[in-house]
Amino acid sequence: MNAKRIIIVDDHPLFRAALVQIVAPGPDCSQVEEAGDLVQLTTALAADRACDLILLDLNMPGSRGFSGLLLVRAQYPEIPVIIISAVEDPAIMRRCFDLGAAGYLKKSSSGEEIRSAIDKVLAGDLWIPEETAPNQDGKQDEFARQLSSLTPQQIRVLLMLSDGLMNKQIAYELSISEATVKAHVSAILQKLNVDSRTQAVILAAKLEQGRIEAVTTQVDDKL
Repeated sequence: MNAKRIIIVDDHPLFRAALVQIVAPGPDCSQVEEAGDLVQLTTALAADRACDLILLDLNMPGSRGFSGLLLVRAQYPEIPVIIISAVEDPAIMRRCFDLGAAGYLKKSSSGEEIRSAIDKVLAGDLWIPEETAPNQDGKQDEFARQLSSLTPQQIRVLLMLSDGLMNKQIAYELSISEATVKAHVSAILQKLNVDSRTQAVILAAKLEQGRIEAVTTQVDDKL
């Protein structure tokens, strides 16, 4: 079996170290790296984009709600992502799969379960917790697809809109022109099927809270 490169992204050094001890002994794994946040992950992948798996904490600095998963999937769609989180809500787990996760592990999982999940995802399959029933709500599935269609830069702009930043401020933060920001905002509204910045901000707020449920209902009521 070919050797694999796995990156663990979590802001707790002790937990990362524990995961390394579980993951590294695998016969198919030659390189296990650690990143404390999404910036460190991006730096590691900028140096070498070749990566077989990312283990990603759902909630950590620089990652609000589902935004971290969305950013990673948008920027590195070829790399499978297993969410590993203390959150054990089946609804949250389902949303992660809707947004492109290849697996979901609870931080209370045993070492054997973690290794099994990694092996299964590396083999091209999904690792779905038993308690996570498939999402039957086509409307929410459609919203997840809309979110997944955003580019990494559009996701960043959407999150900055939710922070209350104006176009000029967003342009400064991202080192782009105001015209480019306006183009991104227009694309965001079109992709999310809303017609105002306010409605986009409502969606972003729910996204950051890890709550895609009720998002579409609230926005539909305004349209």
